[in-house]
Amino acid sequence: MSLRFGSFPVVVGSSAKVAEVLVKTQDLAYLDQSRMACDKHTVYNYSGMLWSHYEPYWRQLRKLWVTELLSARQLHLTERVRAEEVRAMLRDLHPATSTSTAAVVLKERLLMATLNVISRMVLGKKYVGEDGAGSDAAATPEEFRWMIEEIFFLNGALHVGDMVSWLGWLDAHGYVGRMKRLAQSSTGSSSTCCASTASGGDGRAACSCPGTWSTCCCICV
Repeated sequence: MSLRFGSFPVVVGSSAKVAEVLVKTQDLAYLDQSRMACDKHTVYNYSGMLWSHYEPYWRQLRKLWVTELLSARQLHLTERVRAEEVRAMLRDLHPATSTSTAAVVLKERLLMATLNVISRMVLGKKYVGEDGAGSDAAATPEEFRWMIEEIFFLNGALHVGDMVSWLGWLDAHGYVGRMKRLAQSSTGSSSTCCASTASGGDGRAACSCPGTWSTCCCICV
């Protein structure tokens, strides 16, 4: 099925057979996606793997993801971390469900469990937990939660410039301003992590997976 979003033609794979052709047989032809304002401002001018065009930089980035971040070895090394955080979440959840009839908001608990897994895998410590977050934490739990929610919202927000490129200057809903504030916050957090790694501080020494830590910081740079 063919559609048109503003100035951009869109192809929709409406069946399993067509989807296989798009993502497997003709993947290189459809690899480059339309560039959106959110990705320009929050992903360092389209430098992320999802939004970068197919070129040597993208191929190198994919190699890092496949061989370092998502390899079977790295997943095996971090299996203990994931299991520990799931058990910790269930331990915290049990008293809340056994002593009260009130509904439990699982979204918050799942988000914090995910945050703890990510921070232990990459930063070597948790933002929240029994030991709390250290003074050198890249971001507070509230800040990190805000960044996650904001990036999901802004990626789905309809900015008129994404559909009609010559109206890109028009920020009627204030989305571009929010994108820039989000980029500033995430850049500050990434800079803190990378600076700690470059200086060989305690954060790097405590990291559960040094290879993952170093690779993430290389990607940030």
